[in-house]
Parts: sequence; structure tokens; C-alpha cells
Amino acid sequence: MFLALPRVFCGYLLTVEFGAPKFGLPWSPTDNNLGLFEVAFWFPNDVASYGGIFAVAPAFFAWMGAFAEGIGGILLVLGWQTRIASFLVMCTMLVAIFAQQLPNGLWNCLPAMGFLWIAVFCLIMGSGRFGLDYLLTKNKTA
Repeated sequence: MFLALPRVFCGYLLTVEFGAPKFGLPWSPTDNNLGLFEVAFWFPNDVASYGGIFAVAPAFFAWMGAFAEGIGGILLVLGWQTRIASFLVMCTMLVAIFAQQLPNGLWNCLPAMGFLWIAVFCLIMGSGRFGLDYLLTKNKTA
């Protein structure tokens, strides 16, 4: 039970607090005027400012980052496809740490580092017994 708490809490924060303002989800703030699975207008410009490959395809990387936070967070809460969702969140947090927050100082990296560590934990451990991954596969492995 206690091993599920970081996964559920991290997934909830990712999808509600970080993903929903950037990515059109049913619970996205109404004043953001986002359609379903639409990326906020400002996010591709933010991603392009990272330079390198992010400047080549900012809309793609913005959509992938917002998807990882919004949909990946839902998958973590449910414990469904946990390792795939964890990998997507891990990639997004590494970009957030090194391309966005590190130039502003190490202190600004702490939230992304927290999400990164929980994603690494979930990538290794999976969903545990309190996730759909376990419930959907427990009868198949017996």
C-alpha cells in the first residue's frame, strides 16, 4: 500500500497541476481554452527556446511533454502501463531539469527531480499490487 502512494500522488500532481494547464484534458482550466489533447499556445515557444533538436520540432516535443505529464499522470494514478508511463515522465523530467530549470539554479530543479526519482522507482518496481497492471495480469501468471 505504501509503495503505491508515491505513484498515485505523483501521477495526480502531474496530470492535474502540471499537465492540465498545458494539455487539453476534461479538467483543464476553462480560461486556458484548450480543446481535448490540444497543447497550450505558449508551450511550443517555450520548448523551442531550449535550442538544439527542440528548436527543430517544437510543436512535436511540446505535445510529447504535455502528453507525458497529462496522460502519463493518469496512467500512473491507475497503475496501468506503469513502466511505459514512467519512461515518458522520466524523459520529460530530464528535459525539464537540464534544458529548462538547471540554468535557473539547482533549487529550481527540485520539483522535476522529485518526479524523476518517482518515475525511476515506478519504472523499476512497476505498479505494485494496487495498480491495474497487477490486477490485469495476476491470473495470467498463475
